[in-house]
Amino acid sequence: MPRIPSLRNRLKDTPVDGLKRVLLAAPRGYCAGVDRAVIAVEKALELYGAPVYVRKQIVHNTHVVSELEKKGAIFVEEVDEVPTGSHIVFSAHGVSPAVVNAAAARGLAAIDATCPLVTKVHREAVRFARDDFEILLIGHEGHEEVEGTAGEAPEHTTLVGSPDEADTITVRDPNKVVWLSQTTLSVDETMETVRRLRARFPNLQDPPSDDICYATQNRQVAIKKVARDSDLVIVVGSANSSNSVRLVEVALEYGAKAAYRVDYASEVKQEWLDGVNTVGVTSGASVPEELVDELLRDLAGAGYGDVEQIKTAEEDLLFSLPKELRKDLAGNTDARALGGRVDRTE
Repeated sequence: MPRIPSLRNRLKDTPVDGLKRVLLAAPRGYCAGVDRAVIAVEKALELYGAPVYVRKQIVHNTHVVSELEKKGAIFVEEVDEVPTGSHIVFSAHGVSPAVVNAAAARGLAAIDATCPLVTKVHREAVRFARDDFEILLIGHEGHEEVEGTAGEAPEHTTLVGSPDEADTITVRDPNKVVWLSQTTLSVDETMETVRRLRARFPNLQDPPSDDICYATQNRQVAIKKVARDSDLVIVVGSANSSNSVRLVEVALEYGAKAAYRVDYASEVKQEWLDGVNTVGVTSGASVPEELVDELLRDLAGAGYGDVEQIKTAEEDLLFSLPKELRKDLAGNTDARALGGRVDRTE
């Protein structure tokens, strides 16, 4: 795609009252589930050759999808678009049993790149449905992850899209109800939704462990600390990335004077930086570090060369590749084949 000239060519230095600096949030960027999913597509292309088909976007990031397309991945909306007998990868967001069955019916060789933390929520949904609980699934209507989780037990699942919706839903039996959630939500908003649900249904059960993933929580904690000292926060991430959009919202809620989301550094506007001393920077969990590096280089060219990293957690979690790939990669001890890269906070 044509690129807009960089900040150093587009933006002028603007008078400010103090030192121009960047507060760089850590952790940021790729989580273990995203790393696993992206590598799964890359390894499938190496093993089986192009094309390899992917249902939906493997992760919600425009740049990642574009780069994989260049390598031979073809992204489709549904499995009926895939030629019979082809390899298909299910995205990190997960799929319903109906999608799995449809792929099998077409004779597709499926590689399940669902994040293990999403798979955990699927298993919870199956278990609670088996015990005849009504599942109140907190999440965003239309999001692939929500569709996949709800698809595990559609007759037992009611979607709760916001705290306000918690005040109006009805349940069959208030003594047999449990809440689960999409993994990429705002922690604060989710807990407010749960609070309001419990006020109406005191016997509401909790999931066995947190459904909101560690990476989503860690990135929100980090941006909260950065936001309070930032005149402007820039979040690198795509518009359909739930966790990236939430980071903008959290930054504003916790003190940033302004906050914006961009896919690329070239989208930053001059007026955002007018009179700004401190720029906070972070990225969503599906964003490669090279896009953050690009933003930092351009901010340095605009006078924001002093970068301080604000670290609130260490991340070293790795997930093994999908079992379908591990079988074909047996004997390969390459670190990427074994499951992913270490955290991108440094």
